[in-house]
Amino acid sequence: MEWFALYVKSRHEFFTHNELQKKSIETFLPAAKKWRQWKDRKKLVDFPIFPGYLFVQISPNPERFLDVLKTKGAVTLISAELGHPTPVPPEEIYSLRLLIESGKELDIYPHLKEGTLVRVRRGLFQGAEGILQKKEDRYIFLVNIKLLGRSVGVKIHADDVETI
Repeated sequence: MEWFALYVKSRHEFFTHNELQKKSIETFLPAAKKWRQWKDRKKLVDFPIFPGYLFVQISPNPERFLDVLKTKGAVTLISAELGHPTPVPPEEIYSLRLLIESGKELDIYPHLKEGTLVRVRRGLFQGAEGILQKKEDRYIFLVNIKLLGRSVGVKIHADDVETI
């Protein structure tokens, strides 16, 4: 079983996620809560961290790919090489899950340039691998999903990380 990034129709992330789960396909939809303002009220709403994408864990064979792509809202599996869906490394999924489950406020970093690869050695994110960047006077630990060209970041003390 491997993780693959699935591109879905605009604003269909949660719908497609539910449809895939009905088919007993393991999915991961990274989402964060944000305040949404309407004329009469304000509400905390889940928003996908990577709009237009979710992750599926399937065996890498044409039948499973087709099963996923036949799901309502699914568009394509992301491929580095045309016609051959590219797996997302499990370390990236694990690290991303750690950041999401922490409940901490996240910043999204599109098209991250390569930085220092680090592993968190203690604390809430122990074992997560990512890139350390400096933003103003603070350090940011970034989990990069290379295939999507996007990253998610959280503030961290530089003492809590080690280079890989």
